[in-house]
Amino acid sequence: MYVQIIDDALGKTVVALSIKKLEKEIKGKTKVEAGYLLGEKIAEMAKKKKITKVIFDKSGYKYHGRVKAVAEGARKGGLIF
Repeated sequence: MYVQIIDDALGKTVVALSIKKLEKEIKGKTKVEAGYLLGEKIAEMAKKKKITKVIFDKSGYKYHGRVKAVAEGARKGGLIF
């Protein structure tokens, strides 16, 4: 699973993160728990770039399971959708 924050005006990816980069932190966790952590981490990275508001695009995936967990983690991390 990958998440990224893109500046549409510039057409440039500002922040990106994949579940593979969190392998040590997600070991022993379920896919939903890993998605939640991914959301928290992307929010943390966004804060460092002074990004607080985003539009959540689920790319056609249903809003449940891992996708929902990523959104919830990002909200907990401080991102506003």
